[in-house]
Amino acid sequence: MLVDFNELPDHSRIWIYQSNRSFTESEQEEIQQSVAEFIQQWTAHGSDLHAGFEMKYNRFIIIGLDQTNASASGCSIDASVHFMQMLEQKFQVELMDRMNVSFKQGEYIAYKPLKDFKKMAKDKAVSANTIVFNNLVATKQEYLDSWEVPASESWHSRFV
Repeated sequence: MLVDFNELPDHSRIWIYQSNRSFTESEQEEIQQSVAEFIQQWTAHGSDLHAGFEMKYNRFIIIGLDQTNASASGCSIDASVHFMQMLEQKFQVELMDRMNVSFKQGEYIAYKPLKDFKKMAKDKAVSANTIVFNNLVATKQEYLDSWEVPASESWHSRFV
């Protein structure tokens, strides 16, 4: 069951998918339609899952799931992974690779392989104050509080 992302409780589980490039306006519209349709039919052992989503910065797809009534099962998580893989193929993007880092450079969102980010930190091209996206947050509250933070406040701190 599709619900407004803003209405999801703070304890809702979160999955963040970052694209290796920005989506065009028409791609965003198509992705939003596809994600909404997927969530409408997303179930776990026959029970509707109460989930919502939002897109940020033309490149992040954030899915939230209120597990109060029904939790994601292995099968429902597999379904979401297959759905994201379908989006990757359709739009020729990477959404599932967690070994890449997104961070702000001014108003621009940069996307680099982890090894390149480490080199940038060593070369002082990024610092502890660089705003990074901590895609490992697990709940909506963590997403709201700790997703977009200085590198010094996330797992990225070991590199800066």
